[in-house]
Amino acid sequence: MNSPNNNNNNNNQFPTNWYAIYTKPRAEKKVFERLVLSGFNAYLPLVTSIREWSDRKKKIATPLISSYVFVNTKHDELFNALTIKGTSGILRYLGKPAIIRDHEIENLKILMNDSEQFTKLENDTFEKGEEVEVIKGPFTGLIGQSLSIQGKHRIIIEIEALGSRMAVNVPLGFVRKRTTLTTK
Repeated sequence: MNSPNNNNNNNNQFPTNWYAIYTKPRAEKKVFERLVLSGFNAYLPLVTSIREWSDRKKKIATPLISSYVFVNTKHDELFNALTIKGTSGILRYLGKPAIIRDHEIENLKILMNDSEQFTKLENDTFEKGEEVEVIKGPFTGLIGQSLSIQGKHRIIIEIEALGSRMAVNVPLGFVRKRTTLTTK
C-alpha cells in the first residue's frame, strides 16, 4: 500500500526522509490508514497469500515486514507520526531515528510489483532434520529433510532415494514445513 505523496517539499532546507515506525502487533494496516488520513506519506508493503482452514480458503494481504510501516516526512514532523494510535516507537540507529534510504524503499516497491514470485514464510525457522516440502520452483513436490540454513535466504535439503543421498540448495521462500496427518 502506498499513500499519495502529501508531503511534497521543494524546500531542501528541511528535506524529507523515510523512517520505519514500529506498530503494535498486527496493527500495521490500521496504522498505515491513520497515517495517511493524518496527511503523512506512508508505505506498507503487503504480500498476498492463501490461508487455508478446514472449511475454506481465503486470499489475505499481510505485511511483508511485520510490525513496521514506513513514513516519509521531515525530521521535525516525525514525532507527530508517533502520536498515531497503534504506533509504539521508531527504528533507531546510534540513538537517532534511523533513515531508510530512498533506494531501499524503491527496492521494496519493485519487489511488490511482482509479489507473486516470492512467498512470505509463516514460520521462518527450520530445525535440522525437520521434514520439509518444496512448494515452488523446479523442485516443486520434492520432500526431504532440512540439513542447514545458508544465510537468511536459502536452505539445504537432504533427499534420500534408492539408497543414496543428495542435497539440494533452494530459496527459503520455496519451502514449507511438512505436516503429517494422523488418522484416528
